[in-house]
Amino acid sequence: MKPAHRGSICLEDGKILAQQAFAGEQYIVRIEAPKCAARAQPGSFAHLSVDDDIPMRRPLSIMRVDARAGWIEILYKIVGPGLAALARRRVGEVLSVLGPIGRGFEPTPAKPRPLLIGGGVGIPPMVFLAEMLSTDTRARWQPLVLMGSEIPFPFQSRPSTILVPGIPHGVIAAMPLLDAWSVPSRLASRSGFPGCFDGFVTELAAAWLGSLDEAARAEVEIFACGPTPMLEATAKLAARFGLPCQVSLEEFMACAVGGCAGCAVRVKTSAGPAMKRVCVDGPVFDGYAVFDV
Repeated sequence: MKPAHRGSICLEDGKILAQQAFAGEQYIVRIEAPKCAARAQPGSFAHLSVDDDIPMRRPLSIMRVDARAGWIEILYKIVGPGLAALARRRVGEVLSVLGPIGRGFEPTPAKPRPLLIGGGVGIPPMVFLAEMLSTDTRARWQPLVLMGSEIPFPFQSRPSTILVPGIPHGVIAAMPLLDAWSVPSRLASRSGFPGCFDGFVTELAAAWLGSLDEAARAEVEIFACGPTPMLEATAKLAARFGLPCQVSLEEFMACAVGGCAGCAVRVKTSAGPAMKRVCVDGPVFDGYAVFDV
């Protein structure tokens, strides 16, 4: 049988169209990569060359795409010399783009109230998924996006124009881009940022879920991306409320196309425990298959 990812990953030269810096050594880079943009799905990522003197590529989640204009947009935070080199690249320069890679999120139309939870550099797939849901006609989607960060968010937050029943009083900070798509969002942080929930993003999610009646809660499915402790807490939260849960894992990757198996993780399957490659078998998995909850 032909592997699901065979023939879906493209290699192309991508020209940098924009590179914007934010507080906390965070950047959003827009790259002209029409083949990748045409195939990308929320949860998939691109494997980018960052500098001619650095042979290893860097896997980075895709935050937005415009298939018609042929660009992808990626949010990243400097955590080493590779991404520091990427931050030094300028508009007009060319990167090698390998992508899109990986199995993405799969929303269920029978669960039209998706709860999207993003933490830190796990925010990009949630933005991508929110944008897709805002234009998807398979269901009358009512998504809610919750984001958490202990450093400044990579956008200028503002009070939301969208009321969200069940959100604690005074939690009004939102991502303006999502407001523009009519997708409600709220922010959480323990760093004291104005308008944010003072605590973990999973605690904010628990407060909202706890406010729903049984019928509304039955329409919820959880999607999450972020640090492993946050994902485990999300899976436990889903189990507490009896909800389906999909999580996107972040692992160190070498080849990112399934050849080296360096990103393999233990996953529960119907046939018993198995080692699955995050790059091509994931990065999205059933939260209950990954975590013991």
